[in-house]
Amino acid sequence: MFVTQLLTLIKKDFLLEWRQKHTLFGVMLYVGCTVFVLYMMAGQPESRIWNALFWIAQLFVTVNTVAKSFLQEGEARTRYYFTIAAPVQYIIAKMVYSLAMMLVMMFISLVLFNVMLGSPLIRPAMYVGVCCLGASSLSLLFTFLSAIAAQARQNAALMAILGFPIAIPLLMILSNLALGAVSNVLQEGWWGMALMMLGMDVLIIALSVILFPFLWKE
Repeated sequence: MFVTQLLTLIKKDFLLEWRQKHTLFGVMLYVGCTVFVLYMMAGQPESRIWNALFWIAQLFVTVNTVAKSFLQEGEARTRYYFTIAAPVQYIIAKMVYSLAMMLVMMFISLVLFNVMLGSPLIRPAMYVGVCCLGASSLSLLFTFLSAIAAQARQNAALMAILGFPIAIPLLMILSNLALGAVSNVLQEGWWGMALMMLGMDVLIIALSVILFPFLWKE
C-alpha cells in the first residue's frame, strides 16, 4: 500500500507537469538562455572556469526547477492531500519528482555547455557521475527548503535565504569533485568528498522524513 500510494503521488506530479507544459518549457528556455549568455560573455573558457560556470548555473537552475514543487500547491489542494496520503509518502514523492526533473535539466545544461562553451572533459563518465550526485544533493536540499517555505505563507524568498548558505559549500565540494574530470591530476581525498556528499543526501532525507510530518500538521 505504501509503495502504491507513493507511485501514485509521483505519477500525479509528472501528469501535472505534462499538463502545464509552459512551466517545463519555461525552465528549459531559462537553461538555454543562461548557457547562451555565458557563451556570449566568456566564449570558450579554460577548464577550471568552465567547471565553475557550470556549477554556478546549476544553482540557479535548481532554484527555478525545484522551487515550484511545494510553492505551486494551493492551500485547498494541500488539505486534500492531507486526507489521502501520509506526510512521509508526500515528501518522498516530491523528492523523487524533483530529482528526476533536476537530472533532466542538468543533462540539458551539460550538453549545451559542451556544444557552446567547448568540451574540456577528460573523463566524461566521471563528470556525468558527479552531475548525478550534484543533481541529487541540490534537488533534495531545495525540495526540503521549499516545503518549509510553503508553510511560511508561500514565501519563496525564505527558500533562497535558507538555501544559499547551505548550497554554497555543496557547490564548492561538487566543483572540486568535478575538477578530477577536467584535469589529468586526480585530487587527493576525492572518494572522501564523494562519500561526504552521499552522507549529506542521506541526512537531508532523514531530516525530511522526521520533520516534515510536523510541518504537514501545521
